[in-house]
Amino acid sequence: MIYISEIASERVKEILHAEGKGGDYFVRISVQGGGCSGLSYDIKFDNQISSDDQFFEDKGIKLCTDLMSFLYVCNSTLEFSEGLNGKGFHFTNPNAARTCACGESFAV
Repeated sequence: MIYISEIASERVKEILHAEGKGGDYFVRISVQGGGCSGLSYDIKFDNQISSDDQFFEDKGIKLCTDLMSFLYVCNSTLEFSEGLNGKGFHFTNPNAARTCACGESFAV
């Protein structure tokens, strides 16, 4: 499962509405090589489904990841923080052995 915090789910709804994206859009989460810790997250809105997609729904938000990325983000929570020290969207990932200071990359 992949989870989303209440604050992040509200922010996703606001963005989808502002961009005029309907109910067929979902949050696509993927993991790519790169970043200062070796792996980095990629988050975007999508409405195209691939054969290896894994879908989850939490707090009214559809979350999707490919099978390979799911191995890295299983049981993670998509969070959102704002303000002077806010990171925007970021993950709480129990699979990460270490993360970089900015929170955008991790290692397992």
